[in-house]
Amino acid sequence: MRQVLQNLKSGNTSLTSIPTPLVKKGNLLIVSQASVVSIGTERMLVDFGKSNYLQKAKQQPDKVKQVLNKVKTDGLQPTINAVKTKLDQPLPLGYSNAGVIVAVGEGVEGFEVGDRVVSNGPHAEVVCVPQNLCAKIPENVEFESAAFTVISSIGLQGIRLIQPTLGETFVVMGLGLIGLITVQLLRAHGCKVLATDFDEKKVELARSFGATALNLNSGIDPVEFANFHTNGRGVDGVIITASTKSSEPVSQAAHMCRKRGRIILVGVTGLELSRADFYEKELSFQVSCSYGPGRYDPNYEEKGLDYPLGFVRWTEQRNFEAILNMMSEGKLIIEPLISNRFKFEEAIEAYNLLSEDKTSIGLVLQYPKLSNNFKVEPTIKLNDNQAANPTAPVIGVIGAGNYTNQTLLPVLSKTGARLKSIASNGGVNGVHVGKRFNFEQTTTESQELINDSDINTVFITTRHDTHASYVKQSVLVNKHVFVEKPLCLTFEELEELEALNYNNTLMVGFNRRFAPHIQKMKELLNTTVEPKTMVMMVNAGNIPVDHWTQDPKVGGGRIIGEACHFIDLFRFLTGSPIKAVHAVKVENPNVSEVNEDKATITLIFEDGSIGTIHYFANGHKSYPKEKLEVFVNGKILALDNFKTLYGYGWNNFKKMKLKTQDKGHANGVQAFIHGIQTGKSPIPIEEIFEVTKATLDAGYQLR
Repeated sequence: MRQVLQNLKSGNTSLTSIPTPLVKKGNLLIVSQASVVSIGTERMLVDFGKSNYLQKAKQQPDKVKQVLNKVKTDGLQPTINAVKTKLDQPLPLGYSNAGVIVAVGEGVEGFEVGDRVVSNGPHAEVVCVPQNLCAKIPENVEFESAAFTVISSIGLQGIRLIQPTLGETFVVMGLGLIGLITVQLLRAHGCKVLATDFDEKKVELARSFGATALNLNSGIDPVEFANFHTNGRGVDGVIITASTKSSEPVSQAAHMCRKRGRIILVGVTGLELSRADFYEKELSFQVSCSYGPGRYDPNYEEKGLDYPLGFVRWTEQRNFEAILNMMSEGKLIIEPLISNRFKFEEAIEAYNLLSEDKTSIGLVLQYPKLSNNFKVEPTIKLNDNQAANPTAPVIGVIGAGNYTNQTLLPVLSKTGARLKSIASNGGVNGVHVGKRFNFEQTTTESQELINDSDINTVFITTRHDTHASYVKQSVLVNKHVFVEKPLCLTFEELEELEALNYNNTLMVGFNRRFAPHIQKMKELLNTTVEPKTMVMMVNAGNIPVDHWTQDPKVGGGRIIGEACHFIDLFRFLTGSPIKAVHAVKVENPNVSEVNEDKATITLIFEDGSIGTIHYFANGHKSYPKEKLEVFVNGKILALDNFKTLYGYGWNNFKKMKLKTQDKGHANGVQAFIHGIQTGKSPIPIEEIFEVTKATLDAGYQLR
């Protein structure tokens, strides 16, 4: 299948062949029949991609601060590499789609194969979308009109927030696609609508929909215009659907409003507000969030948990349904809003027009009609077979996210291994990363990769809740396995994995033990038999509680998901089995969420050593992320963020400094490949299970 992608680094928009996604639990697989190019959002992304680095920085000052903090803590070159890699990742374009369901995921109710639906799927021939982001299309609504539903819901949500009543007067500022839809919806509410824009064509359209519209190029003051049409009383509210860097629309809106008027920002403007403008009239101002309640809530969108109707009347899905009903009843007319139609294979022409013609309103992409012999094609070829060393491992990689792209594959691609296949859920990342590192093929079917008889080595870099299953499947078919931490999330999963027969190499990505500084520390510590006292300070940084890594069932929480690194590090430095684990966390009676990322873990080892890990998410980003101190026999080793190691009291060692931060990722991958070739695992499997058990113990104690 094909999909429209945007490269934010080069600015190129492309129509790219990618594997067909497979239907996931709680999702619908939809063959697209029409989709709408968002004039505002997508033009902004295309223009951003075409801008140079300085212009990109000026547009995103918050991101610049993050980059500068990363330079301070991690160094210049790693930061440059991370930024370039991030910008080079393709971005799927589009979010307003209509099509036909061809597969229904596990747990989905209310939808069937063959249903005509709208969704927020991208511009692609086949999309996989969560059920709460879909809605059925009424029989008398064509695909082309229905494709405008999601974009229309953005305007509808602004109207929900402004709470119009019959007979009130509202101004719509900006008559792009969302503005013109908003005009129609306000008229359907029984409201008088004033509308403003600089484009006479759009002004005329607004008039045809029943608005009293003003061309701002006429020289008439829009505030006077609003006062004239309200007999000097001012309007009841203003919905701003314009896109501009200026703060003038907000200021004008404030002057147009009556006392206690309402202003809703749906578009994008400057926000330099004058207190006096709002103070004297007690105006309310609110920014509207996309399609409505549920947006960006993973419980609603990803897990399919609906809000109770009695408490949240209008969710984003119910907004979709309301828009479709308006279309069905003829109260929302789409045809006049369509400026151009393009066949899907001509999508790039649509984006050229988007950049050249600022007067366009609605651009529709038309897809081939769904055929009776449609079939999912989860695997596509990228490159010819690599002329690899026949004794080198043949690699399959499951997961194509940031870690895979930025850290794993730059190392793995230099080992001489044959890179056969890379799997990703949506297909986009698999194609991008696969092409970048010269994989032979990419797939959305992980099981097909595991069962491939050519592949003898599997790398697993997916979300944590999938690790145990993929490891088990790979081991059962006699593959070598490298799984990015953690090995698993529960004691039950650990027991299953311990019961397997391991004829090949299993390694967890505990990279810290392979870092050059840690190897030097191990060398020095081996010269003494005294018990060691170790303190690890981790300035982990805050992650929102609704992030997947914080979910105990998906990410395992941050202790199981990341602190396992430091438990393994202590196990390596002592060379002694873990005897006991004790974990405590900061208790905040004012916070209801489960919060375990401000914790201290103490490990006691059989040789008498003690290790304390302070894992804190409440520090400042400018402070180094990781600091390690080891006290032993009157001597000290102090490691500063894997850049500089200091020795105190050691003969012939005082300092080891690297040009750039090195946490051992490259050495760890190379050790794994070497272990495959020599038959000797870099980390004894007993240690992997021991560290995993200790990590799970710590995580469970904190809960």
